[in-house]
Amino acid sequence: MSRQKRRDTAPEVALRKLLHARGLRFRVAWPIPGMSRRSVDIAFTRARVAVFVDGCFWHMCPVHQTSPASNSEWWSTKLATNQARDIATNNHLTESGWTVVRIWEHEDPEKAAERVMNLVRPRPIEGEPSI
Repeated sequence: MSRQKRRDTAPEVALRKLLHARGLRFRVAWPIPGMSRRSVDIAFTRARVAVFVDGCFWHMCPVHQTSPASNSEWWSTKLATNQARDIATNNHLTESGWTVVRIWEHEDPEKAAERVMNLVRPRPIEGEPSI
């Protein structure tokens, strides 16, 4: 497990490239205040939007979830702990006024980038004066 990439995975880099190409600037692997050893994959600190790109195996994607056959008890505990950590992180950030976006590695990067764009730069409502 120590050889698994924790950051700069292919889905994360693909999303970052699209967001950057659309003019958004962000922090990568930004440490979460008040939570040691945890970081946001892509953080928009001014807009207070935290984006996590989750691997299907490690975070138990409802579509692609698998259970290893060997040492299954250990793995089920490990993966359940990962999910509990994700929930605790979401709750902490939400309570701190952040919007949390979780993107699965199998999601289309274009659609994911559009979701993030809508949160970071909300479109003005037609007819409303712009500030």
